[in-house]
Amino acid sequence: MRAMWHGAVSFGLVTIAVRLFAATEEHDFRFHQVHREDGGRIRYRRVCSACGEEVAYQDIAKGYEMEDGRMVVLDREDFEKLPISTDHAIEVLEFVPTEEIDPILFQKSYYLEPDKAAVRPYVLLRTALERADRLAVVKITMRQRESLAVVRARDDVLVLHTMMWPDEIRTPEFGFLEGDVEVRPQELRMAESLIESMAGTFVPEEFTDDYRDALAKLVEAKAEGAELPAQPEAEDSGEVIDLMAALERSVAQAKAGRAEAKRGADSSDAGGGKKASARKKSGAKKTGAKDKSA
Repeated sequence: MRAMWHGAVSFGLVTIAVRLFAATEEHDFRFHQVHREDGGRIRYRRVCSACGEEVAYQDIAKGYEMEDGRMVVLDREDFEKLPISTDHAIEVLEFVPTEEIDPILFQKSYYLEPDKAAVRPYVLLRTALERADRLAVVKITMRQRESLAVVRARDDVLVLHTMMWPDEIRTPEFGFLEGDVEVRPQELRMAESLIESMAGTFVPEEFTDDYRDALAKLVEAKAEGAELPAQPEAEDSGEVIDLMAALERSVAQAKAGRAEAKRGADSSDAGGGKKASARKKSGAKKTGAKDKSA
């Protein structure tokens, strides 16, 4: 991994020199835009809408359009003059209970690696956060933008999660929220029973991206000129008319699925194999990949 930022975490009079590494990577298919006839890449030129000339990358600046139509042009030097005090510093503002941070605020995740001379205070902070079950609310500046973030202990490292600012979270404005929707007690009990029958322990490795796997087979088949994989027939779930009946059927299916998985696990254990794990399919939990065109 390549460090993308370096600076220091500071809380009180303690300073921990660290480097920042991206903690995640997308395993997605990134498509190019191509000419259908010959597969040639589609290229785009940077052309000025005012003079019509193609503009070199070094001559491109950032512009902000005012409400009255005026364009304010900002160069790198302008950004460097901004009074940002957190440049190359992760300033701890406060330590808060873990449950107080709404996950909707989370944006991206990064690993923090200490410099050799900062290992001891790094481990001290990590251990203290674990024992207190708290998150460190911090500010950090990356790519000329100040972000709110939290630092938490995960396994043996500190992880930084950048967050959205509160005013960047939209308020849901849905019509049904203004109405009074009645939920019958028996429906609620049945829904709770369904939740209980599908309860489990979250093991990320058990979940698969079926769309990405199918897309990989499709790309490989087209590359080799082989027969394309057939699309499975979609199950007709039908329209839910009787909510109670649908809940009852769902509970029965969930219990049957658990029983079948248990029988498979018992059979595998008896044969000396690995314990069977029910694969998460659509209808349970599944990650979905989206096509991205460049």
